[in-house]
Amino acid sequence: MDETDFLRGYDPNAFQRPSVTVDLVLLGVRNGKPAVLLLKRDQQPYQGRWALPGGFVGIDETLDAAAERVLREKAGIGHAYLEQLYTFGAVDRDPRMRIISVAYLALLTETAFAAALQAMPALLPAAIQVPWSGEAGGPVSVVSPENGALTLAFDHADILATAVLRLRGKLDYSDVGFALLPELFTLRQLQDVHEAILGTSLNKPAFRRRLLDKGWLAATGAHEAGTAYRPAELYRFQRP
Repeated sequence: MDETDFLRGYDPNAFQRPSVTVDLVLLGVRNGKPAVLLLKRDQQPYQGRWALPGGFVGIDETLDAAAERVLREKAGIGHAYLEQLYTFGAVDRDPRMRIISVAYLALLTETAFAAALQAMPALLPAAIQVPWSGEAGGPVSVVSPENGALTLAFDHADILATAVLRLRGKLDYSDVGFALLPELFTLRQLQDVHEAILGTSLNKPAFRRRLLDKGWLAATGAHEAGTAYRPAELYRFQRP
């Protein structure tokens, strides 16, 4: 029997098929803290709870295409930094049926974060509270703009904790942090982003020297406008 004959006689129902979803951690920095965009579920299960934007993957759709579709349809964003984060496949993670979720980390600039809120009023900007330091890992919590604690649906709290750990781990050795910044930025803005994600203060001279030594920063010669103090020089990211 050749492959053609095998496929002609193959029964696709011979094995049970789990469903697959994508869930997006839409993460940015807001008011000096890491923040995530959430949607309130309007149907069961977990009706009334907040959740990461997500959706089922179509039978003829790639994972990346599904993530980009959710980004457009549920956050009103045409483009953002998207990175596949982790696959969550606990048998009981969804009470409806066996559903495997592929989570994506989507990093948003401050402007993109605000634009999503304006385009999709149903989105809630929730501050992420991280009780552990460095890359220790562990649970995180989220609070509403009114500082009320939020309980997330499904295993989305675990997904969010994984996203924070991944971002902290990559911040020093990769260029991922620049996805949270506009094209032109000051060194102060760059340090603010690192401090918000890491949850700690950084030594200003040492931080700037380290980033400059990496060869990632290109001075533009331009300066920020509209400040009440001496305007800082603007930089852009460059690959060494």
